[in-house]
Amino acid sequence: MTNETSEPKQKPPLWRRILMSWVLPLGAVLVLMMVLGRLRAPSLPDTAPGFTLQDLNGDVVTLEELRGKPVVLNFWATWCGPCKVEMPSFNRFAANHPELHVIGIVADGPQPKVQRFIDDAGVTYPILMGDRDVFTEYGVGTYPTTVFLDAEGQVVSAHTGVMFRPQLWWATRGL
Repeated sequence: MTNETSEPKQKPPLWRRILMSWVLPLGAVLVLMMVLGRLRAPSLPDTAPGFTLQDLNGDVVTLEELRGKPVVLNFWATWCGPCKVEMPSFNRFAANHPELHVIGIVADGPQPKVQRFIDDAGVTYPILMGDRDVFTEYGVGTYPTTVFLDAEGQVVSAHTGVMFRPQLWWATRGL
C-alpha cells in the first residue's frame, strides 16, 4: 500500500477566471448575435434602393447626397425596446466615426413625438422620417434592422437585431 499525499488543487489565476467566466461567454454571445442578425437580415439588391426623406427639421435628404462616404442605415421605431437599447452604441459610434454617415430612419411619427424621443435619448446622429416605400424597398419587417453601404451606394451587408459598438466596428471595418 502506497501512501499518496494529495496536493490541494490550486485556483487558476484571477485573469483566467475572469476570462473564462465573462469574456469568452460574452464574446460567444456577440458572435452568435452577429450570425443570427445576418441570417435574419433582408435580402437586398447589390445597389441600395434610393430614397428621398425628410429629417426632423423638415430638410430633404436623398441617398444620392450621401455618396462619397460609407453609410450605415439603422431602421428603427420609437416603440421598439431593442432599438432603444442599441441607440447609445450608435450614438457613440457615429461620434467616433465621422468618416461614415450614420443615419437613423424611424418608422413611426409624428415628427414632434420623434423629436422628443430623440432629445430624451440624447441622440445626435441624423434621423430621417421613414415612409412605407423605404421600409418596403429595404425589406425591413423587423426592428431594428441595419444596412451597411459602401461609398458608392453598394450594399455590403445587413443585420436584423440589436447591434453594439463591437458589432458596428466589425461590420464597418472594410467600408
